[in-house]
Amino acid sequence: MGFEEVVLFPNMSFFKTQEGLGFYLQDAYVKDWVDNTMLFLEVENVATCWKDILALDLPAKYKNVRLTPIRHNDWGSECFLHDPSGVLWHFGEFSKP
Repeated sequence: MGFEEVVLFPNMSFFKTQEGLGFYLQDAYVKDWVDNTMLFLEVENVATCWKDILALDLPAKYKNVRLTPIRHNDWGSECFLHDPSGVLWHFGEFSKP
């Protein structure tokens, strides 16, 4: 998805973008956390982001990945990715005033 992985320990990595934004991921599975985890990434153009996500063909590569097309809301637009662990990723673009 465009993140660069930096392995910190055998059970922990940092994933970052070219802009320097990132998140940590560790080898720890707690079902209650995963079932209630949602990430929102603000993007400049949700249509471009959606095309990029589709091009990765993630559902064919990873079990349990689901994609939900762009939805238009009163605040802007977003699309969704359920990752293999069940975490829900929102990719959203806020409406310009």
